Amino acid sequence: MRQQKILVLDFGGQYDQLIARRVRDLHVYAEIKEYDRVTLKEIEIEGYRGIIFTGGPCSVYGEDSPHFDERILDLGIPVLGICYGAQLMAYMAGGKVGDAGGSGEYGEARLNVVSDILFEGVPEESLCFMSHRDSIMAVPEGFRVTASTDKCPVAAMSSEKRRLYAVQFHPEVEHTEYGNRMLSNFLFGVCGVDGNWKMDDFVEESISRLRRELKGRKVLLGLSGGVDSSVAAALLSRAVGKDLTMVFVDHGMLRKNEADMVERVFGNMYGSRFIRVDAAERFLEKLEGVKEPESKRKIIGEEFIRVFEEQARAAGEADVLAQGTIYPDIVESGKGGSATIKSHHNVGGLPGSMDFRDIVEPLKELFKDEVREAGRKLGLPEELVMRQPFPGPGLGVRVIGEVTRGKLWTVREADHIFREEVDKLPAEIRPDQYFAVLTDTLSVGVKGDGRAYGLTVALRAVYTDDFMTAEWSRLPFETVAQASHRIANEIPGVTRVVYDVTSKPPATVEWE
Repeated sequence: MRQQKILVLDFGGQYDQLIARRVRDLHVYAEIKEYDRVTLKEIEIEGYRGIIFTGGPCSVYGEDSPHFDERILDLGIPVLGICYGAQLMAYMAGGKVGDAGGSGEYGEARLNVVSDILFEGVPEESLCFMSHRDSIMAVPEGFRVTASTDKCPVAAMSSEKRRLYAVQFHPEVEHTEYGNRMLSNFLFGVCGVDGNWKMDDFVEESISRLRRELKGRKVLLGLSGGVDSSVAAALLSRAVGKDLTMVFVDHGMLRKNEADMVERVFGNMYGSRFIRVDAAERFLEKLEGVKEPESKRKIIGEEFIRVFEEQARAAGEADVLAQGTIYPDIVESGKGGSATIKSHHNVGGLPGSMDFRDIVEPLKELFKDEVREAGRKLGLPEELVMRQPFPGPGLGVRVIGEVTRGKLWTVREADHIFREEVDKLPAEIRPDQYFAVLTDTLSVGVKGDGRAYGLTVALRAVYTDDFMTAEWSRLPFETVAQASHRIANEIPGVTRVVYDVTSKPPATVEWE
């Protein structure tokens, strides 16, 4: 039976990946394609059961604004336009879009709806999340207005005959009260999908595809020991077996006792070859004097590749590099038309010239919680599946400014203490990620009845389900106080500990 799929057509908006995530939450497979990298014929051949147009930062009437092939609207495939996607549908179907002369509409708004299949089970009044300046000023022929707000007369429109729907707001974000219900109505009520896609499907299909595509080739996996690379290792080992070599690079910027733990877990796992490389000195030499975070990430990314190339040659000329890249990595590194937030060492940090002919990223379409679920399906132990996320550049991006051995020791000890204290909390209230950062701020303190001028450590803890957005954790004061007391007293040179109370957005989870 052919897999039922929804196409998310990407116009560069900030919530593009979140749309696909919400669709998958409803057990319907969604895949994202950039608006200018998929043809009408490809859409027909793939047999998509529905299409969702995403938001985007442009004005639909702008000279260089992204547009779709207008024949998409006549394929008979249901389409849902969101924000920019709604305006674009109206514009290309013959309606009118423009700047209404106001200041736009941003944040929560009260939505008033009328009868429409998209709003079945949604109250006449509810809250939605708006983020737009332009508005639909006149709907195309054959469409009718199905919702409005005080500032937006056309908050939603539809042509049920053509199965075309559009909403000016964002149903995919949590701030829209009945957003999931609206998406569910579109998927099941309009597109007629079954909702039977499961992670088991992804795992088995990925193994079959990797086995087919990598047959007879030697694969080298850069293994960090984190959740992402561990799940990638499990997938690849099932697919290519002895043709997989796992290279664990100890770059000297790992958490306390982590390198030994990774070797203990993976050294005799999967029947694939495991190599541990002690490369701390060469990484620190490359980072000497470097303070700018993007430069640090790119240096670390390139040095990883150079180590992998050396190991590939020693292992028998492996020509495929495998990585545990996941969706949020790609988004934050500016792929898919989105703005670059920060380069990930295994995406934006890759050098332009490499010995490897191909790169395989088996998890690049998954969010963090989906990666964990895949890990369970592959039989990985729970303590590994639920390990704390850790950036590829390691503590190198948790030391603000230049990275030195002394600073790494300080942040490593502070991080260990903080995690020890948080781990005492019941599992149900424990944050999804928590760690320490060594800032570049010095402050005056008092130690041993004398003046001290020392380091400032920041503590960070967040709750999140997909790492695209995150809410800062309201940890018990006693936990924060005990961690602060221990760090300031047990680590020489630290005179102040602060707690980060910023969510994502506007911040990112990591400081660099």
